[in-house]
Amino acid sequence: MATISQSSPRSPAETKPEVVPVQRAPSVLELIGNTPMLEVRKVTAGMLRPGVRVFAKLEGFNPGGSVKDRPARKMVEVGLERGELRPGKVIIDSTSGNTGIALAMVGAVLGYPVELVMASNVSRERKKIIEAFGAKPIFSDPMEGSDGAIRVCRRIIEENPERYFKPDQYNNEANSLAHLETTGPEVWRQTSGRITHFVAGIGTGGTIMGTGRYLKLRNPGVKLIAVEPDDPMHGLEGLKHMASSIVPGIYHEELLDAKMQVSTEDAYEMVYALGQVEGVLVGQSAGAAMVAALRVARTLKEGCVVTVFPDFGDKYLSTNLWIGWQQWRRERLQKIVGKWNASTSVTT
Repeated sequence: MATISQSSPRSPAETKPEVVPVQRAPSVLELIGNTPMLEVRKVTAGMLRPGVRVFAKLEGFNPGGSVKDRPARKMVEVGLERGELRPGKVIIDSTSGNTGIALAMVGAVLGYPVELVMASNVSRERKKIIEAFGAKPIFSDPMEGSDGAIRVCRRIIEENPERYFKPDQYNNEANSLAHLETTGPEVWRQTSGRITHFVAGIGTGGTIMGTGRYLKLRNPGVKLIAVEPDDPMHGLEGLKHMASSIVPGIYHEELLDAKMQVSTEDAYEMVYALGQVEGVLVGQSAGAAMVAALRVARTLKEGCVVTVFPDFGDKYLSTNLWIGWQQWRRERLQKIVGKWNASTSVTT
């Protein structure tokens, strides 16, 4: 059930479930959203003041396995409403993987062919899932990352513009609108409006832009912290190092209260910690989000920090993420926490 766990007794009104997933659905698309929220306690044990709590929204529970189900459905819906997507068209977009999976799923449900451009080094699992939905993968130069996929996708469309409908996740405001309409309200309800800080990774920027706008409307005092890799040559699939990347059109940095950089090493270590201590297997972007959320939480005297785990870790089992996990010990997490420079942490 999509409710937060509580560390202390609450009144019946406070513990009443606010979000209840549908029991029966006419389409898998109706199962998108209403994902559960987990209080992260074991990984944070002994690191926070008593009045500080950290929650993670588990987007891997979406039917396509990630947070990208939300914008994929919304972008296609808007395309249909505007007549931009109609019979005979092919859905095409560039992706680092999860949006591609989501679009492949949506296309399968609605009966539209889907072609997806992605760097050839995306995980084997993502490639297979996309193909299992019947979509056609097109691979770009792995050294150019998501930006290379964007450029290849543009060239394909230029050669035959009438054939394709491009949701354009990087520049389509329906991306962030999906989070304004769903993720934001869910976070607000699941924390009973107690959220003080929202921390999320930036790939397209849709999650933090849309969710953040909603939360700011409900409480302008909510702090929005974006998470990005600390290096252009990072290993955090799905995230963008903005200074060295093509900046998405839907990304509006002025909305943010802060931006935090996380190293690939720290993110990987956090993935191991979440799996072996918390019992939650996630991908590297979730690891980065958790690192940032913990860094934020450690600066607070009291507060409710919410982050997003975009997907689960089963899509990455064949990648470099899992090199070295067997040597992980909790002392390594303590070492990472100890090296954080307080001057670079977010303060309120």
